[in-house]
Amino acid sequence: MTTSPLGFQRIKVIAIAVTDKSRADEFYGTTLGLVPAFEGDVQVGYFLGQTILMLKDNWYAQPTEKLNPRITIATDHASSTEAVLRKRGVIIADPVQAYDDGFYVGSFLDSEGNKLWFCSPVETCPAD
Repeated sequence: MTTSPLGFQRIKVIAIAVTDKSRADEFYGTTLGLVPAFEGDVQVGYFLGQTILMLKDNWYAQPTEKLNPRITIATDHASSTEAVLRKRGVIIADPVQAYDDGFYVGSFLDSEGNKLWFCSPVETCPAD
C-alpha cells in the first residue's frame, strides 16, 4: 500500500448527515444491501469496500444543497447499477451518462436527500 508523506493510507470513514436514523439504516442496509460495520459490539455504519459510511443523526450538519464533499462510488457498470437502484425505488438525481474522461457517471439520493455519485469505466463496444 502506498502512503503519503504524512502517512495517509485511504479513506476510512465518510460521515453522512441523516435526519431519520431508522430510515437511513433501512436504506443503506436493506435497499442498498451494504454490510454493517462494527467497532466492538456497536454498529457504526455500513461498509463500502474498506470504507465505512457512518450515519450521523443529531450531528452538526444536516443534509443540504450547499457544497459538501462529493462521494463517488466505483461500480462494475454504472448503467446496471442505475437500473437496480431504480428497481429498488431509489431516486436517480443524475442519470448515467458518458463523460470525455472515459467514465459513465450518475448519482442518486439516499433516504435523507444526500446525493451520492457512482461511476464505472466506459467499456469499449466491439466493432460490428
